[in-house]
Parts: sequence; C-alpha cells; structure tokens
Amino acid sequence: MDFTSLITQVIAGAVGGNAAGAAAKNTSLGPIGNTVAGGVGGLGGGALLPLVLPMIESQLGPLLSNALGSAVGGIVLTLIVGFIKSKMGAQS
Repeated sequence: MDFTSLITQVIAGAVGGNAAGAAAKNTSLGPIGNTVAGGVGGLGGGALLPLVLPMIESQLGPLLSNALGSAVGGIVLTLIVGFIKSKMGAQS
C-alpha cells in the first residue's frame, strides 16, 4: 500500500463520515467528529473491501475500489460511533 492509497482512504472515509452525519442527524458527531471517525473508518474499509470482495478491484480499478471501500468504511464507523455516543448520552 502506497501513500496515495492512504490519502485516498482517509479523504474518502472523511467524505463518507460527513455524509453519514448529514443523513442521520441523531447519530451525528459534529463536523470534526464525523471527519475523524470517517477517516479512521476509511482506512479500515479501504483495506478490507478488496479482501472481502476481490473482484471489485478488477472491475472498478484499484483507485475507485479503494475510494468506494473507504467511503463505506467511513459511513459505517461514523454511524456506529454516533449510535454508541447517543445511547451513552441517553443513560445520563
């Protein structure tokens, strides 16, 4: 994995995280929280998607499949962290 892939993963994950925060207001972490959670999720999603679905890379190309997996990873992690945060805040 090269530096360009890492940058692509972080940016696509951050975009996905902010999209998830805008779509699900009750689990939004705010702009900075969505960006950070999305970026971290993007790193994981970009690394895992080619392992889970290897044919996606041959169909879409490495850069697009990397960005797609990262965006999905950013969305998923942002929603999970936002859900946990909202449930912990409801207990107080």
